[in-house]
Amino acid sequence: MTQSQEDYLEMVSFLSDEGRVRVTDIAKRLGFSKPSVLTGLRLLEEKGLVMHERYGSVSLTEKGRELAGEIRARHVLIKAFLQEKLGVSEENAETDACKMEHVLSEETFKKLKSFVRRNPPKA
Repeated sequence: MTQSQEDYLEMVSFLSDEGRVRVTDIAKRLGFSKPSVLTGLRLLEEKGLVMHERYGSVSLTEKGRELAGEIRARHVLIKAFLQEKLGVSEENAETDACKMEHVLSEETFKKLKSFVRRNPPKA
């Protein structure tokens, strides 16, 4: 999957937490045009990750929920590491986590996850 496809999937997941997901909502949150979002959703539909009713809502398939959950977990862990261990501001940690979640190798992510588990934040 491309970074853009992962971003769409993750955004559908986040928006699903808030309720009904529409193309307009995705476009607004990601700063993309509606035609771009429709193209991205079509590709995710072909992969069996989302369902989109024409002029209707967007939802994740079971496979899409699983993958979106993995992407979100990466994002949350990286953001927490940047904030809690490195003292990065919340805004920069959010921005950087969005970028890093797509490029970290599985090995690096596993090591980071292990490090965070061994070194919980101090109360």
